[in-house]
Amino acid sequence: MKKIVFSIIMFAIAIITTNAQNAGIPVNPNGPDIQFTKTTHDYGTIQQGGDGNCEFKFKNTGKEPLILSNVISSCGCTVPSWTREPIMPNKEGTIKVKYDTNRIGIISKQITVMSNAKTDRVVLSIAGKIEPKPAEQMPEKAINPGASPVNH
Repeated sequence: MKKIVFSIIMFAIAIITTNAQNAGIPVNPNGPDIQFTKTTHDYGTIQQGGDGNCEFKFKNTGKEPLILSNVISSCGCTVPSWTREPIMPNKEGTIKVKYDTNRIGIISKQITVMSNAKTDRVVLSIAGKIEPKPAEQMPEKAINPGASPVNH
C-alpha cells in the first residue's frame, strides 16, 4: 500500500513540476506564428508505386522571422523536406512529403514540425490506402478451331 501511495505522490510531483516549467515561459506577442492551409493530406486510394508526393503550405502570420528547426516523420517510409531559410512575416513556405508507395495497405503517418512559432509544434498527417498493382497478363493468341496446320 505504501508503494502505491508513494507512486501516486511522485507522479503528481512530476506533473506539477512539468506544468510549472512551461507556465514560466511567456509567449512573445510579436513573435512568429505558423498558419497551415491544411494539416492533413488524404491520398485516397492509389496503386503500389504511385505518386506519394504531397505539399503542406504555410504562412508566417507573426511579426518576426519564422524558423523551422526540424521536421520529423513518424517512420522512415515518410520523408519530409522543408524550407530551411527564415520565413519573413506574411511570407509563405512549403513542407514537401514523399511517402514510399511500394508498401501496400492503409497509410496513417504523422509529420511533426518544430519551430520558433508561438505554437512551437504542429503535427501534420497523411492518410490513404495503397493497393497492389493489378497482375500483368500475357495476351492470349486466338485459336481458330476450323483451321488446319500448314505442312510444307
